[in-house]
Amino acid sequence: MVCDKAEEYSLDNDVLSPDQRLFFEENGFLHIKNLVSGEDIDRFRKEFERICRREVTVPGLLVMRDIAIAKTEFVAHQKAVSKLQDFQEDPELFRYCTLPQILKYVECFTGSNIMAMHTMLINKPPDAGKKTSRHPMHQDLHYFPFRPADRIVCAWTAMERVDRSNGCLVVLPGTHKGTLKQHDYPEWEGGVNKMYHGIRDYDPQQPRVHLVMEKGDTVFFHPLLIHGSGMNRTEGFRKAISCHYASADCYYIDVKGTTQENIEDEVKEIAFKKYNMDSNITLKDTWAFRGRLVQGQRTSL
Repeated sequence: MVCDKAEEYSLDNDVLSPDQRLFFEENGFLHIKNLVSGEDIDRFRKEFERICRREVTVPGLLVMRDIAIAKTEFVAHQKAVSKLQDFQEDPELFRYCTLPQILKYVECFTGSNIMAMHTMLINKPPDAGKKTSRHPMHQDLHYFPFRPADRIVCAWTAMERVDRSNGCLVVLPGTHKGTLKQHDYPEWEGGVNKMYHGIRDYDPQQPRVHLVMEKGDTVFFHPLLIHGSGMNRTEGFRKAISCHYASADCYYIDVKGTTQENIEDEVKEIAFKKYNMDSNITLKDTWAFRGRLVQGQRTSL
């Protein structure tokens, strides 16, 4: 693939149609239907169940539980797992990040040297009435101490049908053209889950799109795109798997004195408590530790 000349938000390629490329340039996201096979998704689901049952131990994996959900899927008398984060050391789940059909699209935004930087399997639980299954509107770049933003992209794949009833993604088209906004914990009555920061000053009247997706559908989106997800009003858990990719040519920045300083403080606290890491660790250190090359050469990140 030739990826040398850039539009503002995508690179020259022979994968995207002119209409798809224009859509991403204007809106900051692109929905590709039926990209990941049902067989692959079923394997990812089984591996998730094995982790929940503690049949497998994954180094560095962060297992997150909903603050209000007592109900569980696989293990009795245990709070429900709402998210797995940093599964780069689990060969089966990390296989998602290396799927050729995913990387084919990722390269349109990052270029040929590709790093998998952030991995998640989201298991949105049924809401317990406290609305904690919501994810506040946010920009993913808030969490990332690397740039340029235009060479970062997320792939987010539905592991079952996702719609407004079970808390699909909500995006504000075109907001990727803006700047990184101030994020903090929203002041929600039922509380909010750890690390679920939200934007303080976005316009709630801004047009939004609810991304209804079928199993295997994948959306690619820019890290400045404002997005979130609603409550899961169903009885079941809603699953999706995702990876944030960046060009290996990206570079780290110091977030001290910026709007991202609050997330650095929180990440350092988690790294110290969970992994007994040095308190002098920086946000950059935690990302350099987790990033994995999936295509090409590791040139910078």
